[in-house]
Amino acid sequence: MATAQEKRIKNEFRKKAQEKPEKYYPVSVLLEKGFKRYKCEKCGNYFWSLVERSVCGDPNCIGKYEFINNARIKSLEFTEVWKKFARFFEKLGYTPIARYPVVARWRDDIFFVEASIDSFMPYVIEGVSEPPANPLVIPQFCLRFNDIDNVGVTGRHYTGFVMIGQHAFEKPSNYNPEKYLEDIYLWLVEELKIPKEEIQFHEDAWVGSGKMGPSLEYFSLGLELGNQVYMQYDISTGKIRELPLKVLDMGMGQERYVWFSHGTNTSYECVMPSVVKKIFHETGIRKTETFEKFLPYSGMLNLDEVADIDKAWKMIAKNLNLSVEALKKEVYPITSAFAIAEHTRTLLLALSDGSLPSNVGGGYNLRVILRRCLNFTEKFSWQIDFNSLFEEHAKAMKNQYPELVENLESIYEIFEVERKKFMETKRRNLSLISKLKREELTEEKIIELYDSYGIHPEELKEKFGIKIPENFYKKVTEKHVHKKESEKEISIEGNYVTEKLYYKNDKLYEFDAKVLKIIGNFVILDRTCFYPRGGGQEPDTGFISNARVLDVKLIRNFIIHEVDKPDFKEGDIVRCKVDRERRERIRMHHTAVHVLNGACRKILGNHVWQTGAYKDEKKGRLDITHYANLSDEQIETIERICNDCIEKAYTVEKLSLPRAEAEKKFGFRIYQGGAIPGGIIRILKINDFDVEACGGLHVDNTSEIGKVIILNSSKIQDGVVRIEIAAGKAADEEINRVSNIIERLKEILNVEEKELVNVVKALVKKKDILERTKKMKEKRNVEEILKNIVFERVRDVRIVVKSLDAELSILKILSRKISEDDTVLVLFGERDNSIFIACGKNAKISAKEIINKMREFFSGTGGGNESLAQGRIEEFDEEKVKIWLKEKLNSIEKE
Repeated sequence: MATAQEKRIKNEFRKKAQEKPEKYYPVSVLLEKGFKRYKCEKCGNYFWSLVERSVCGDPNCIGKYEFINNARIKSLEFTEVWKKFARFFEKLGYTPIARYPVVARWRDDIFFVEASIDSFMPYVIEGVSEPPANPLVIPQFCLRFNDIDNVGVTGRHYTGFVMIGQHAFEKPSNYNPEKYLEDIYLWLVEELKIPKEEIQFHEDAWVGSGKMGPSLEYFSLGLELGNQVYMQYDISTGKIRELPLKVLDMGMGQERYVWFSHGTNTSYECVMPSVVKKIFHETGIRKTETFEKFLPYSGMLNLDEVADIDKAWKMIAKNLNLSVEALKKEVYPITSAFAIAEHTRTLLLALSDGSLPSNVGGGYNLRVILRRCLNFTEKFSWQIDFNSLFEEHAKAMKNQYPELVENLESIYEIFEVERKKFMETKRRNLSLISKLKREELTEEKIIELYDSYGIHPEELKEKFGIKIPENFYKKVTEKHVHKKESEKEISIEGNYVTEKLYYKNDKLYEFDAKVLKIIGNFVILDRTCFYPRGGGQEPDTGFISNARVLDVKLIRNFIIHEVDKPDFKEGDIVRCKVDRERRERIRMHHTAVHVLNGACRKILGNHVWQTGAYKDEKKGRLDITHYANLSDEQIETIERICNDCIEKAYTVEKLSLPRAEAEKKFGFRIYQGGAIPGGIIRILKINDFDVEACGGLHVDNTSEIGKVIILNSSKIQDGVVRIEIAAGKAADEEINRVSNIIERLKEILNVEEKELVNVVKALVKKKDILERTKKMKEKRNVEEILKNIVFERVRDVRIVVKSLDAELSILKILSRKISEDDTVLVLFGERDNSIFIACGKNAKISAKEIINKMREFFSGTGGGNESLAQGRIEEFDEEKVKIWLKEKLNSIEKE
């Protein structure tokens, strides 16, 4: 999505380019073919056509798609388009390559690939890395979620689509836009046999990801068939500068060529015919005469372009001589079926490439479209076999994307887990919905209820008869920023360079170095063997002269060492010593975490990707994408596979390869730890067990790890499971610690080891009984509890903050005690991080508002009505909540 500044620069540049088209556009090719330049009387844009025209060819200017029921070329099936394009362009000197994953793990700024050029940003277009081929063509599957509400309705919108890319990355002397345009012209006219009189080229400009260039869009019979961008400028700083490489960025929608060749009213039925047919068969729906009459008008319902959607529906209904209600009743089941067909294809690609539905990041959009499918089935009481839809999509695209059939079993499991969550959410929300009032269901409230609790607006419409926003899903997804946040670099002036000795010899523990710079307690050396913090690996410690090294960080090309008290000055040659024992333990844990990642993928499935990791001298930690908690059996199996790998004594290879070579040789699985900068990347290869891009320090052979034990496994957020391990000496120490505990328990309880488990279980049961007895006593002493609560006066509102663990019935009694006054009661549970909030009738802030704010501060869930709310917060700071609450109440009083 272009920023306001980018749009301004683009518009200024387009105006400049259109004043001298021969300088910025390859118009010599068009002139040679007999094309002439015209200005559209509707939009005012310039375009080129072989025949004289008053309007440009955009459907908004023509007023319709002229190819509907008027196909000019031979019908093409979906995978046939790419095959035909690849063969034709291979003859013209281009190399066809396989698609990149839709999950952009090589990027630190986006979650999903949104255009084919995203596959080569930033490293290739900036000249840091070589492209996989040059020039090339690619059938890149892309994800975009800004048009969810339009999918199924307009007949042409998609959340997932294939952008066939035609790309070249050249120095200015070799850059040849005239050839690139000539090649596209030959594709359209000679290969596809589109009558050249029915093609128009529109002058435009393009911006994206801080880059810009002039562009030519090409249309036929009202349909845009592609856009050729001549990317030549960087505008990331707000100023236009020449790129060192000139880039051809042509993108054409594969689905559009299928649609264009068939001329059907909607694209879905010709792009994914077998899936649409299966859904129609399973649901019993069919296209009606009214629907066929509606289709030519469906483009008028594009929510991005229509100012008044209700007015558009009324106009269409009037033209069809129907009421709006009757029209929607007949149309919506069919458009919903199309949406399910489209959304399941998007999910297939995203899940196959390792993304998971969740409530955070890019996974949020996947959950939105997955639940949209389930809501359609609920609304129309359909029984749809979603597994068969995924299978049918995979079979239909097998010739183009053969890898999709390999991951179907995992996708079935993921979808089933999500379906169960959806049903649980619906059951849980019945109580919440019953407490709502119609007058409080504003548009903002409806969106909040979906975003926070998963309450679909159809449930609210059914109970309260409210109007649902037509662009509901767009407004929901706009609340979530789906861009990755890059880590901010520490600002230190100077162009220092530190030689990294640890990559030359990671067993070097003592060395001499020159002090380049001292800034307070921070030291920059000309060379170092101290490994810096990074990739989840804790830094080395030790000594520089007599100063203890506390932390080490990499900043640009130099490494900065934080010490307790430097006893040297700039220019000195100092003796440095790394803590050998700590280094060795961390190396073991780092390699062990790689082994663990490989074992998890083997046992749990290909959807497993690393989302985070940590390694120090005591333990290693790995966060993986997985849709459920691990069972005891899975944990035992993963641990056994890890130790099998260690026993097999695999060589741990450390390779430095050009990025393009590494990607070609090992695939995109190498990006486990996120984006890796630079043209040369370091690869850590453990036989065929695990291969990852990694800059960390590792053992030379898996046998050096000794052993791995899994300490703990827990679900830390939606779709992410954390596994903690100990390796080598740390594992031995943990085993000894547990053994000592067992021996001590045997002694205290006077039992044999085989009886110990049952005895401990019995003790736990007794503890539970005691806890229940204690809570019963708490119920009988409610009045006493109330007396002990300390009230803190803040103007006209009393804020109570007190640690209390009690059953819900006690909390409800407390809330009733303050129901008529102006008290705000905030209780924090000491043991389980639960919170309880109640607001008196005269309080000037609601419980819901407080808990929602706390959810913004931290992570967690909450529920309840305006006067009473309860929930669980992953972690919180009581003081932070009190400060915010006081500030809020102060602002209320001022108002």
